Amino acid sequence: MAAGLGAYLMFAIMYAFAKLLSDNHSVFEIAFYRNLIASVPFLILVFGLGRREILVINSKPGLVGLRAALGSLTLATTFFAFSLMPMADTTTLLFTASLFVPVLGVIFLREQVGPYRWTAVVIGFAGVLIMTRPSGDIYLLGVSVALAAACLQAVLQIVLRYLGRFESPETTSFYFFIIGTLIMALPLPFIAVRPSLDEIPLLVGVGLSGAAAQWLLSTAFRNAPVAIVTVFNYSGIVWATLLGWMIWNDWPLPQVLVGAAIIVASNLLVIWRESRLQRLSEAHIRAKL
Repeated sequence: MAAGLGAYLMFAIMYAFAKLLSDNHSVFEIAFYRNLIASVPFLILVFGLGRREILVINSKPGLVGLRAALGSLTLATTFFAFSLMPMADTTTLLFTASLFVPVLGVIFLREQVGPYRWTAVVIGFAGVLIMTRPSGDIYLLGVSVALAAACLQAVLQIVLRYLGRFESPETTSFYFFIIGTLIMALPLPFIAVRPSLDEIPLLVGVGLSGAAAQWLLSTAFRNAPVAIVTVFNYSGIVWATLLGWMIWNDWPLPQVLVGAAIIVASNLLVIWRESRLQRLSEAHIRAKL
């Protein structure tokens, strides 16, 4: 439980660092530093502590590379979303990734999605409509980028769900950070801005908080059921709201709070349904034995 809460706190801190840096730096540059710094602990594991098994790819290398490229694009898009809107608003809209997953699962994995999950998807996007100012006072670019980031996160979850059958989390994370660093380095000659002394701790913080979040999340999934860890994801709204209030004096508007509650409720319905289906499947297997 502590690892799950800590992971989502670290994610919120990483996004806050990225938002602070986005005033003077491109999101591609911020993503470069995030991946570069986060790769250091993995390089120490592999070459300093002899964990060479992390380098072994059991599936198709091209798919691991695709995950890294897709992850880098998702990271940059997510940072861009946070640069455009308040922390709490963006965090809530990113929760719609869980609503995109059933749709993408049908398209790419031929999964069966029943009426419960389709209902949750509809309810969740109704929450998005409430959040995005029914009066018409809507920041279209910010909302569009946040929803695009959520959709990319959902695609990434589908890819990771497939890779998880063959690769360890350490292997996929290692190649994500290394390849992501190289990809994000490509535009740097054209967009990079020399960081000031005050910004260096923020750049280091982006990388370290991102690495800590990944490690804590892996620890949480190893020691607790997936459904329980996933529920802690919603603590991200609390962390984002507190950070947004303390740093930028932002506080969510009433319609944002109402829409957030609806989106969270729809996500919890998906989690409950998937957990129930998993228990029924396990019970069916035990009955056969």
